[in-house]
Amino acid sequence: MQQRGRFITLEGGEGVGKSTNLAWVAQWLTARGVEVVRTREPGGTPRAEAIRELLLDPSGDEPLDVDAELLLVFAARAQHLAQQIRPALERGAWVLCDRFTDATFAYQGGGRGIPALRIAELERFVQRDLQPDLTLLLDMPVASAQRRLQGRLSANGEARDRFEQERSDFFEAVRSAYLERASSAPERMAVVDADAPLEVVQARLAACLDARVTPWL
Repeated sequence: MQQRGRFITLEGGEGVGKSTNLAWVAQWLTARGVEVVRTREPGGTPRAEAIRELLLDPSGDEPLDVDAELLLVFAARAQHLAQQIRPALERGAWVLCDRFTDATFAYQGGGRGIPALRIAELERFVQRDLQPDLTLLLDMPVASAQRRLQGRLSANGEARDRFEQERSDFFEAVRSAYLERASSAPERMAVVDADAPLEVVQARLAACLDARVTPWL
């Protein structure tokens, strides 16, 4: 019987370098003979990506209710799990995902103020017993992350999406929620200081992967 694949997530607020470092982690795993499926949340499948567009749309024509936002996040996640994540894990592939349910506890819980118990109920309903095997939390002060984000947006000529437009106090609450979750689940979550040059951050990631992932290979 083929062994189930591993599920690794990268988490963090806006501007911490998740996309760049996700690609680096994928290369690290691939170099060790692992089949890697890269994906993201919200999104990951055509229908889930359509929900992502609704969630990120910055237009103010109709404000998105916080409960509707939460339900859309889990609707996208249910589709993502059914069509992408679970099938990949079942065939033995490793799934590397840009954000997962820790982001919901951080953004909708910490940022929006939705009670954690309500999020946990949806987590149990949608995910059943599935949790990441390892979560890498890229952490840095909000002010530094915002400077990085603005630099990236300016360089690419991009506008801020609905979440990126939030105030600093929102992102401080998101960061606090992330760190609280990491503190409560140290066996699963590893905090990586991302407030450093890229090569330093990736050296820290490599040390973490050597310690936590190499024993699984």
